[in-house]
Parts: sequence; structure tokens; C-alpha cells
Amino acid sequence: MQSKGKLNLVSVGPGFIDLVPPLAQIALRESEIIIGYKLYFTWIRPLIEDKEVHVFSLTQERERAQKAIACARDGRTVSLVSSGDIGVYGMAPLVLEEMREAEEFQLQIIPGVSAANSAAALLGSPLSHDFATLSLSDLLCPWEWIEDRARHLAKADLVITLYNVQSQSRPDGVYRILRIILEEKSAGTWCGVVRNAFRPDQSVYLCSLAELQERQFDMLTTIIVGNRFTQRKGRFIYTPRGYHGWPGDNERERAGASENAENAPAADDTRDHQLLTANSKPLTVNAPSVWVFAGTGDGNALAAELSRRGYRVIVSAASDYGAELASAALPGVEVRSGRQGMAARRSHLQQSQAVAIIDATHPFATEISKQLTQLSAGLNIPYIRYERPAAALPSFARQAADMPAAARIAIEAGHRIFLATGIKDLATFVRQPDSEHREWFLRITPDIASLELALRAGIPRSHICAMQGPFSTEFNIALWSAWQVDCVVTKESGEAGGFHSKAAAAERLGIRFIVVKRPQLSYPAVASDFNTVADLVEHSLSQTEGSIT
Repeated sequence: MQSKGKLNLVSVGPGFIDLVPPLAQIALRESEIIIGYKLYFTWIRPLIEDKEVHVFSLTQERERAQKAIACARDGRTVSLVSSGDIGVYGMAPLVLEEMREAEEFQLQIIPGVSAANSAAALLGSPLSHDFATLSLSDLLCPWEWIEDRARHLAKADLVITLYNVQSQSRPDGVYRILRIILEEKSAGTWCGVVRNAFRPDQSVYLCSLAELQERQFDMLTTIIVGNRFTQRKGRFIYTPRGYHGWPGDNERERAGASENAENAPAADDTRDHQLLTANSKPLTVNAPSVWVFAGTGDGNALAAELSRRGYRVIVSAASDYGAELASAALPGVEVRSGRQGMAARRSHLQQSQAVAIIDATHPFATEISKQLTQLSAGLNIPYIRYERPAAALPSFARQAADMPAAARIAIEAGHRIFLATGIKDLATFVRQPDSEHREWFLRITPDIASLELALRAGIPRSHICAMQGPFSTEFNIALWSAWQVDCVVTKESGEAGGFHSKAAAAERLGIRFIVVKRPQLSYPAVASDFNTVADLVEHSLSQTEGSIT
């Protein structure tokens, strides 16, 4: 009588022999036949020597399952091998589908280290609270279902692990999913990207959710998107094990708002959170607030003036660094940081009973200004734009309509080019034709994210000045002389952004000076001095009688 066979469904982990579970090693050694995809065999080779090995291509999952079942039915002991955990987007469900209701052979499923677990271990501890996994393979699930699930997971603010991220047949799908997630999560949400975890060509890095939009991935990549509590510590991220002590009952709706600062990265390097000064008052539902979206020195000064006049002010900055500067400048004023989508920001304005939106963001931060005007109209909250006075353009300056035009002019005009335009526009310059034949020098804010973006763009550390501006004429002269700069590109950001000192330094050094024209938006109400802003706030309050819809 033929003996009963045995089918081992073996999880061999991420690709490191020491992470192959002991039970899996026993199963492999006892098996006569080994079945799997050829990549899986590279890190278990010592365990399968002298075995009958059947190699299948990546797309032949069902054929693998059928072969393994047939061998087990013939009374053989066989191991069907899968990377990660065989029950997580693995071969186990296919085997169970193909098996009969009653089989003679023995079935053993051996758990392993999934891609989510291995990636999380390399990143720190991002999965320490509620999380979900989502495969982006539309071979496994209809694409519209994937988008719908992504939207619900983001709305619930779960930490999300993305599997099967990008392939040649669907290169754009991951970016669609990231945009959906970005509608509900802060752009500054900490994320981690791991490729080939625990394999020889492993790569690991951290970035913000918004930065993910600019990255390239493949099927060997795992992405973990944090939640609003996920934090960074050195080279690691982690999600607190519990949320005790966090402000408010509804954590999701009490996240902080943000805006763009002059040198803030396009992908903010902060998690979405509320940062309070030591003397700040806690948020109460009985005290209506005036929100000042700042991130610049004059924005903080405006907030200080409104606070001095007795208004309850909430300041929203783009990053941790911007929030630190605001907190230092505004003792007793509530300061928040972290990027958000429309839905989350709308909730925060409503919950704080906002009676006015003051847009004191940088003149080039047009996206946040557009969003604030839309929120103002939708919530019937008065919107006031503080527009810093424009600076007169010197006769020797050359004006550019936008960043791409400035990049083309700079490449034609200079060879050692200094960019005072902020980190978020760096790619526009270094990706222009002939940019590789120019030397680029930068001044950025002293935060890790800006430095990392500059280095990834290929800027040498010796060409980066990470300091908070604005700067004096003498400082600019000393820096540009030391670097032998022959061309400077800056924004028409007004005197508050140090425009005149940059222009004066360029004139004295006799170097080319390119100025990017300030973008023009149509604002519902505009003021260029603090007194006018305060008068408009007072008038708005008298009209609305301190209520919002």
C-alpha cells in the first residue's frame, strides 16, 4: 500500500538564511522534492542540496501549487517554498483552492517573516499599533477595489504596508494610490521604503508621504506609510504603542494644519501633529480662534500683533523647524505643524471654531493659498491675505516668468550658480539640459529633509549652506565670493525675504542676478500691513458675530 504523502507549505522569509524559521529548515531537509520560484532558492541552497528541485517562473503560481499537490498525492514528501510568509499574499491560498475536500496527504503550513515584518524591522517600529497591508497587484484584485480600500485605510489613519508596489505593466498605479492616501493623510507623514530586505542589494530610506510621489519603485519594494502619530528618531521611524496622553478624544480630527515656507521642501519632512509651546493654552471648543498660516518671519510677527490685540491665535507652520521658530517667537501662542488635505484641515477649522483665516504664507506658496480660499468659501469663514510688499527690481536684474525659465536663463548666463529659491524647486534646475555642466550652490533651511533632498539631487555637501535667513549683504558677499559664484537666482519675495541684501551683494560683486517673478493670484481680501489685517479681522468678526457654519 502506498504511504501517505506530505505537503509542507514553507515560508522562507525575506532572503536571509538566519531568518528562515527552524521549522521551515526541518521541513526542507525532510522533503524529497522542493518546488518554487528560482529566486527563493538562492538563500536556502544549503538546505536543499541533493533534492529534486522543480523551478517555476514568477507567473506560474497555480502551476506550482498543482505540481506540489500532485507530488504529495503520489506519496512523496514535498515542500512548496514561498518568500516572506506563505499565507500573506503567498502560495497557501492557491494550494487550498486546488486541494480536494478530503486529501490523503498531510498538509503543514509553516509561518515565516512577511515583507511587512522584515521591512518594519529595518525601518524601526512603524507597525507597533493598528496597521493594514494592501497589495497593488491588479492580478490579485480589481483595481477599483484597490483604490477604494486605499481610501478607507487612509481615512481610518491606519499605518499601511504596500505590497507589489510597481511593475512594468502598471508603472503609474502606485502614484494613484499615494495620491488617494494623500487626500486623507498629511503630506509630511513619515514613510519608509525598503527594497530587497535582508538581501545583498538591500536599500532602506525614510521620506515624507509627499516625497514618495517623486520616487521610483519595483516589485521588490515594500512601502510603509505611517499614521499621524508615526515619528522619526535618527534613522528609524516608529508608531507609539498606545496613544495615551495625546490631546483630544478624536485624534484624527485634531491634527495640525500647515503651509509652505520659503525654503521648506515640497515634501514636508514632518509628521502630522500638534506642537504646543510651553506657555500655550489647550484647544477649547468655547474659544473661537483666528488661524494664521505662516512659516515666515513676517507671518510670525503678524501673529504676535494679533495676539497682542487680544485674539486667540493658532499659528500653522509647514515643518517642525518652522514650528520651533514660531514657538520661540510667540510665547503663549498655539503652534501647529504638518501638511494636510482639504478634509482634515476643514475639520480642524470647524472644531476650533475659527472665525478668520489669515494667509501669511510665502508669496510663492500658491497651493496652500488656493486651498485656504476654497476652505474660506466652503465654511463661510473670512479669508484675509497678508501680502508682503513687493521689492523694486534693480536695473541690472533679469526677470524670469517662472522657475523653468529662470533655470534656462541661469544655465545660459553662468557656470557657478547659486540658488536662493528654496529646496522644492531644485529639481527644476538640475534636470534642465546642460545642467550637468554647471556647478550648483544652495542655501537651504537647516533641517534634515532639505539636506537629504539636496544630496539626492547630486549637490555636494561643500556646495550647501544650511542656515536660516534672511542674510545681510556682507554675509552674501562673503559666501558668494568664497564659492566664486557668477550667477544668483532668487525669488521676488520682498524685503522680508532678504531681497534687497541679495540684490546689493550681486551688484557689488558684478555677478548676474536672476529674479523669478512673483506668481499672481486673485485673493478675496488683501492687505500689506499689520494694522490693515487687524482692521479686516475686526470688521469680519462684527459681520459674522463670531460664528461660523
